[in-house]
Amino acid sequence: MESNQRKWWKEGVVYQIYPRSFQDTKGNGIGDIQGIIKRLDYIKSLGIDIIWLCPVYESPNDDNGYDISDYRNIMSEFGTMADFDQLLEGMHQRGLKLVMDLVVNHTSDEHFWFRESRKSRENPYRDYYHWWPAEKGIPPKRFSYFDVDGDAWKYDEQTNSYYLHYFSVKQPDLKWENPKVRREIYEMMHFWFKKGVDGFRMDVIPFISKDVSYPELPEKYNGNFVPFYANGPKLHEYLHEMNKEVLSKYDIMTVGETPGVDRDQALLFVDEDREELNMFFHFELMSLDREGDEVFWMRKDPWKLTEFKKIFSDWDETFAEKGWGSLFLSNHDNPRTVSRWGNDTSEHWYNATTMLHSFLLTMKGTPYFYYGDEIGMTNIRFDAIKDYQDINTLNRYALLKQQGMDLDTFLENEKEASRDNGRTPMQWDSSENSGFSNSRPWLKVNSNYKDGINVESQEADSNSVLNYFRKMVQVRKDHLGLVYGNYRLLLGENEEVYAYTRIMDTEKYLVLLSFSTEKTTVDISAENFGTLDLIISNDASNAHLGNGAFELQSYQACVYRFG
Repeated sequence: MESNQRKWWKEGVVYQIYPRSFQDTKGNGIGDIQGIIKRLDYIKSLGIDIIWLCPVYESPNDDNGYDISDYRNIMSEFGTMADFDQLLEGMHQRGLKLVMDLVVNHTSDEHFWFRESRKSRENPYRDYYHWWPAEKGIPPKRFSYFDVDGDAWKYDEQTNSYYLHYFSVKQPDLKWENPKVRREIYEMMHFWFKKGVDGFRMDVIPFISKDVSYPELPEKYNGNFVPFYANGPKLHEYLHEMNKEVLSKYDIMTVGETPGVDRDQALLFVDEDREELNMFFHFELMSLDREGDEVFWMRKDPWKLTEFKKIFSDWDETFAEKGWGSLFLSNHDNPRTVSRWGNDTSEHWYNATTMLHSFLLTMKGTPYFYYGDEIGMTNIRFDAIKDYQDINTLNRYALLKQQGMDLDTFLENEKEASRDNGRTPMQWDSSENSGFSNSRPWLKVNSNYKDGINVESQEADSNSVLNYFRKMVQVRKDHLGLVYGNYRLLLGENEEVYAYTRIMDTEKYLVLLSFSTEKTTVDISAENFGTLDLIISNDASNAHLGNGAFELQSYQACVYRFG
């Protein structure tokens, strides 16, 4: 392949850290920056290249840091700017790159801009946010993710006006239509890039552009506000401007979080010729096991492997000629990988976890792992509302209670759907609180840290989930065809095995992944692979029976080189 097509952010493996839950060094039950510094050698040992760090900016923590009150300071719970500088230096010394969260659809209501904006209609900062004067009546309906009533307009008595908030009432939306706002944001981005930050993950970035006439939701959206939010009239004008003014001036990576964006729109964001973003996270997979348009409600019937395959195959085709994709199975807004897409029962946990590692590391696109994935952390499944901390779960519970709805059914749903499943403290060892903190953690630790799902136990076992993860990362690094090779789906209608090839010039690979609790036999002799050399498997059983026939154990993964 041509050398100019190669990029470090295509070949890198990303590790996402939720700082509150990674490592506490202050003894207050909350993870901090010094805790990440303490664990940098461990992260480097995983084969990781890039750390995506969830927000550490100054924040009142209404939405765990995604409500920013000062973009150029560090939240005191996490440490100081000196701590951050030490973290960045420590990462760069180890050859690690740092990607930070860019949260610029909204700020905290405690940000200086908003405190000024709400003082009067004549304030110089008034037009930094979206306001609707009450004398015009009730504004057209807008949906809010985290509002108890689901209403994105909040009445503010001081100026007899409503302000817009797509998320919590404490997260007012910035008015990108004001060039002064865009200039402030670009200058802030320069501030972090000049410090040496290596990129941004851009929170709900398609939502930044609004139709400031605030029309009723057009009928074509059929009541679904999310794709409407993602199709603002000047979105791509703003992203191109951001690239021109900031991104193009540094050797960095960008990844957008893009709810409401479908495949037809994908290349508008990541076609290199358009000069906007490098890649983005689509939401099609995250919707697979959800009920209709209900973002956090699990569907009643189990998802099918053919549906799972189709999503990944369709998105691969989208980026076959232009652009670049991202690969992920979990993050801070979603349940744990093995609990959601595999099987976390004791019988199947090991194979299911390592099979999913094999999957992400053999697909085309940049793979993103979430802290704890490497040791197979699972959903905690709280029984009682008092154990939850997430604003989404708490507000939805309050709304349902207000409506007299079935709260037991809701709590059962949250055992699989709640964002808190993915936010429990990192499981470092078998000591109290799993080595995360010497005092009560902000969120309960999953009790299975005592049963081998912790770093210390798995370090000592050469065949552990952790050490398989390291081997699998190395396999990807050693075989460039697994990064850039063309993908082709095999056995597309099979509901138990996901099979595909990755081919780049003379590098040819066959990947077989069982998603079944039973032994499964498949015949792909029609492909005429020639010689098949096993590179790695998560099960000692030899799956190849000869002549293109394979018998896979439950959740077995096999990667072969052929030709």
